[in-house]
Amino acid sequence: MRSVAVLAYDGMSGFETGIVTEVFGLPRPEFDFPWYELTVCAETPGPVRLVGGASLHTGRGLDVFAAADTLIVPGVPDVRRETSPELAAALRAAHARGARVMSICSGAFALAGAGLLDGRRATTHWRYAEEFRHRFPAVDLDADVLYIDDGDVLTSAGSAAGLDLCLHVVRRDHGPAVANSVARRLVVQPHRDGGQAQFVEAPVTADPEDARVARSMEWALGNLAGPITVAVLARQAHMSARTYLRHFQRATGTTPIRWLIDRRVQASLALLESTRAPIEEIATAVGFETAVTYRHHFGQAMHTSPSAYRRAFQAAV
Repeated sequence: MRSVAVLAYDGMSGFETGIVTEVFGLPRPEFDFPWYELTVCAETPGPVRLVGGASLHTGRGLDVFAAADTLIVPGVPDVRRETSPELAAALRAAHARGARVMSICSGAFALAGAGLLDGRRATTHWRYAEEFRHRFPAVDLDADVLYIDDGDVLTSAGSAAGLDLCLHVVRRDHGPAVANSVARRLVVQPHRDGGQAQFVEAPVTADPEDARVARSMEWALGNLAGPITVAVLARQAHMSARTYLRHFQRATGTTPIRWLIDRRVQASLALLESTRAPIEEIATAVGFETAVTYRHHFGQAMHTSPSAYRRAFQAAV
């Protein structure tokens, strides 16, 4: 059983701890293997004050935190404050013995303060990027993405991106079918690529042009099996290709082709889960020209093959 420890601190929001609890702490009787064992820890055991006047109480301190297989720092009380020597030592000791260390949002400041991010690529919430770069110039900060998996050290952007990272870890540990099952229980999207933009300038329906982009996307979702290019989408939106690309990027934070590939991969999951159709037939049904292309993009998005996904899903249900 993999032990997971999450750090609580005075002044924290319960949301990020709740994310970790939902993914790693709830029992999963639907699976026939042991789930994670979650412990909430604090630098000083005892009551921890939460935003809104509530508090939680934990009797577990940094000794238990440092002994876990996976350590998660969901945030820091103040991004301008130095990481305490005790927390930094616990993080370094855990990492040195091979533990997996993760951060959500401003928790990256604690990891950087412990020296775990020097020379590594990492992310944090976009609003803290300037402060982070000023304090930790040795870190290769990418504040444009949702999360970064650098093997034994993982970082994520704002709070909701922490949920994406936690599901990514479940996917890495147990495979995509198990991660998708957890996501369905949480009623969230099963997979958001870590490289997806964390900040989008405007929602899809913010103005008439974006509304036309939204309608073109709806059309595409209903016609995935057919050939769809940027020119085709632009015609659906009654725009030039150049104008469409600009509005699509602004509205979604990605490109039409990358979005389309992701939608086609996601559409194929239900076919893999519910049918025994050949992979070649599924590839055609969701709009990929060849099974080779489908397998390539599926592997990039899901970190497994369509056949392995199907076997893992069938074993999990």
